[in-house]
Amino acid sequence: MRFTPLLIIFILLISGCDRKINPDSTLSAKTGVSEQPEAPQKPKPYTKEAKLIAVGDILMHMALTRSGYNPQKKTYNFDNFFKEVKPIISTGDWAIANLEIPVAGPELGYSEYPIFNAPAQIVDAAKGAGFNILTNANNHALDKGEKGVINTIKNIRSRGVPSVGTATSAKEAQKILIVKKNDISMAIMAYTFGTNGIPIPKGKNYLVSLIDENKIIKDIARAKKQGADAVTISLHFGDEYHRQPNAGQKQLVKKLIESGADIILGCHPHVVQPYQILKVRGKDGKPRTGVVIYSMGNFIAYQIGSYKDLGVIFSVNIRKRFPEKTIEITNVEAIPTWTHNYTLNNKLNFRVLPIEAVVTRKNDPLLPSTKYPVLKNQLLDMKRHLKSLNSDTALFR
Repeated sequence: MRFTPLLIIFILLISGCDRKINPDSTLSAKTGVSEQPEAPQKPKPYTKEAKLIAVGDILMHMALTRSGYNPQKKTYNFDNFFKEVKPIISTGDWAIANLEIPVAGPELGYSEYPIFNAPAQIVDAAKGAGFNILTNANNHALDKGEKGVINTIKNIRSRGVPSVGTATSAKEAQKILIVKKNDISMAIMAYTFGTNGIPIPKGKNYLVSLIDENKIIKDIARAKKQGADAVTISLHFGDEYHRQPNAGQKQLVKKLIESGADIILGCHPHVVQPYQILKVRGKDGKPRTGVVIYSMGNFIAYQIGSYKDLGVIFSVNIRKRFPEKTIEITNVEAIPTWTHNYTLNNKLNFRVLPIEAVVTRKNDPLLPSTKYPVLKNQLLDMKRHLKSLNSDTALFR
């Protein structure tokens, strides 16, 4: 029997009527048989980590300023201050210090308590040690007035270091500093209880960020909306020379962590106060964990005795889990430090020492052997003191 082309087409159409075609299948070019697509694979989970390092007050008394002066060159250099702690500071992805003095330039006169102003070369020294963020919302921010605030900001940022807590305009004050490290975005903000009674110029409240609970909570929400994975807040608060936080500090910290803050760094008392892991229920009703150190003490200053020459290098590890993009705090550590002042070449000098490393090695050429037992006792006391508010030590190192 002979088949015409039209008949052949008709037969082919009839034979394919009872074949069910999966709309999601594809037709093989080789066999003509439909093939099922492979099920989409779930992304493999992985984690990223980054470390936050923070220290307390850099407080430049005139003895420290004079120690860095070279009369032959008529220049300042403070690199020696942080030489011994640089290996620790430089491990931080975010490395934060509280610059508790204006660096407003020589034209406003270098001075110390009660009105501070120091050479901007202290910023060079801090940057050289590994610090990459400076907070300057503190009670000495207005020591040299509005011009001092603006000059300080310029002198810090011209050296490539971001600063938070003061601003040159209302628009600038609204910006939130978010720094991304290893795929983790950290918002850093800073606020102070006041400015030692020096009034902020009328209409220029933007110059210094003051502690205002409602404003800080709104700033936390804005930071999260702008993509911050975690929020760190520097608070200049508490009672000077008190080794324990007061009720106001504790209350504010708890509310801020409930509102989304992850790390709170305390400054101002000039002595170290303990750190604490807080497990709270957030505004959304979900449990969340935050960490606070109520005061990191003096990092470097010319204040001697009664714990004023002791500080800490505070370390917090942040882990981000993918694909969930959840954040957790995995390690918290506080490394006690001591400001050593000593005479060399007929000149008073200063440096920050990590106490445990010094006591372990016992070979520092500038320390007498009689100092090691003293430092060892201070180390043991500081370790007990730092953890005195915690019962759960699972996150400590």
